[in-house]
Amino acid sequence: MGKIIAVCTSERKGMRKKNVGEGFLKVNFGLEGDAHGGDWHRMVSLLAMESIKKMTDKGLDVGPGDFAENLTTEGLELFTLPIGTKLKIGESSIGEVTQIGKECHTKCAIYYQAGDCVMPKEGIFIRLLEGGAVRVGDGIEVIASS
Repeated sequence: MGKIIAVCTSERKGMRKKNVGEGFLKVNFGLEGDAHGGDWHRMVSLLAMESIKKMTDKGLDVGPGDFAENLTTEGLELFTLPIGTKLKIGESSIGEVTQIGKECHTKCAIYYQAGDCVMPKEGIFIRLLEGGAVRVGDGIEVIASS
């Protein structure tokens, strides 16, 4: 089982997210208050601290939210989870992995600083099957895999 390290939102797309500490995961939307929310297959984005550490090891000063992820986790190798894997997040939320990685149409500042970025390869996206509160310190665990 892993845990939630940060719950991050941004007011607009295309900007780094800030850790707000807690939020509400809403079915058919995503993380309330986040610009990327909407009824689509990429409602919530997740990235592991283990992936972020790969970038800090390259000398970058980055942390939770800097890759525009909603939930920063620790203890799960997210990018190895098959599409269709179900995750329990916090007390009541259930998410289903819909996408591993993403295509970056424009290179971000992190890419230009390090020559690489982990979100396109190691970030994952989920749609919500059940909603609920989420906060830093909550557990996140695989409850079913495809």
